[in-house]
Amino acid sequence: MEPGRADAAYGAADFAGVEIESSNDFAAVPDAFQRLWTPHRLVYIENGQQPQKHECPFCIAPSMTDEKALIVARGEHCYVLLNLFPYNSGHLLVCPYRHVATYDEATAEEVAEMASLTQTAMRVLTAVSNCDGFNIGMNQGRIAGAGIAEHLHQHIVPRWALDSNFFPIIAGTKAIPKLLGEVRADVAAGWPASTQREAPSASS
Repeated sequence: MEPGRADAAYGAADFAGVEIESSNDFAAVPDAFQRLWTPHRLVYIENGQQPQKHECPFCIAPSMTDEKALIVARGEHCYVLLNLFPYNSGHLLVCPYRHVATYDEATAEEVAEMASLTQTAMRVLTAVSNCDGFNIGMNQGRIAGAGIAEHLHQHIVPRWALDSNFFPIIAGTKAIPKLLGEVRADVAAGWPASTQREAPSASS
């Protein structure tokens, strides 16, 4: 099978003359799991999810409209947007506009504004969603679990007393009760207008 070639690209002719072996003759211990074979994902697994610098979503987002980029607030050095893959409704990210990878590379002005925006985000989320607490933190570097390791971002995850259930553990699934667009509108509406910078127009 050629690397990077999707399953759908193969036909019967590609396997002509290939001997098929029965798995009954293999050394194995049967279990209750079903297997979904997805060899086309090998490219993703080998290369990971880290985008090229010119494709960095955190660099691209500020040039888009707030609605399209899911941005809820813009500061002078940093901005706040919804996580496209949230752990909970209202999961926000605070990012510097500048493309820096780790916290120690940020300037004093960027660090100060990240902290200020984080405080404001906590107040706004508490007001619009009545959350009971927060998880706040950064994954620094790919080995530490950063989804986009080359652009610094801080997570702000609102938590409720009953927001955990069996789904994440048993089914690997998170139940998100509100659509991203609705959450963005609520948080943006609750954000103090005095701290907002102007976003690009829809035509730009």
